[in-house]
Amino acid sequence: MKSLKTILLTLVTAVLVSCGTTSTVPLTGRKQTLMVSDGEVLTLASQQYQEFMKSAKISTNATNTAMVKRVGQKLATAVNNYLNNNGLSAEVKNFSWEFNLVQDKQVNAWCMPGGKIVVYEGLLPVTQDEASLAIVLGHEIAHAVAKHSAEQLSTQMKQQYGVQIGSVVAGALGMGQNTQSIVQAIVAQGFNFKNLSYSREHESEADHMGLIFAAMAGYDPQVAITFWQRMAAASTSQTAEFLSDHPSDAKRIKQIQGWMPEALKYYKK
Repeated sequence: MKSLKTILLTLVTAVLVSCGTTSTVPLTGRKQTLMVSDGEVLTLASQQYQEFMKSAKISTNATNTAMVKRVGQKLATAVNNYLNNNGLSAEVKNFSWEFNLVQDKQVNAWCMPGGKIVVYEGLLPVTQDEASLAIVLGHEIAHAVAKHSAEQLSTQMKQQYGVQIGSVVAGALGMGQNTQSIVQAIVAQGFNFKNLSYSREHESEADHMGLIFAAMAGYDPQVAITFWQRMAAASTSQTAEFLSDHPSDAKRIKQIQGWMPEALKYYKK
């Protein structure tokens, strides 16, 4: 029995190692393994985006809507230029940029794979100006450019593969069918790009890349520090960092200060 367990666990390892392709995140150079293609991710994201927009209430504030589109387009142009100028022209075709401001009091914004960006009206009283809005949108766009959604989806797929093969191990070891079903149910979760919770590593990477994207677009990256201080003051959550998918406010600001010299190299008023 122990021999069978060893064989099956070895199979799990072999499957997970052999699956996927390795790519490099722009700007940071981090290596990642993806088990889904750009086409698969973009199709899923497009479906979810269309569903969201069917029920979303578009903002009637023409001034704020124009600002969101203006900031978003500057960032999109900067990102496209960076990709084209750094041997990543093939990535540009993955983005069909679109910017929307919706009526919602949440302090939130997101960017789906493919460049579909939504800003909630509740965010604007905290951003207060275009440069701070650029910091937020740069962060969200960075998630898309770094393919964090595909990476998270790949992680879930690896976990699912492990559970599927692991259930065979469980059966061989005499686990009951109910136990096996519970184990499989743990990973049987939906994947929603809009509500995706990224890891702390991904959030920090998006902060880093987003800061540079904002600078490339002509926005002073130094406003990021005061913006995140306002976000910290506006936050109603005091969750400890180790219980959160986001870095603590203090750590986030310290990291941004560390990246600032690099970001300022890209900043032209």
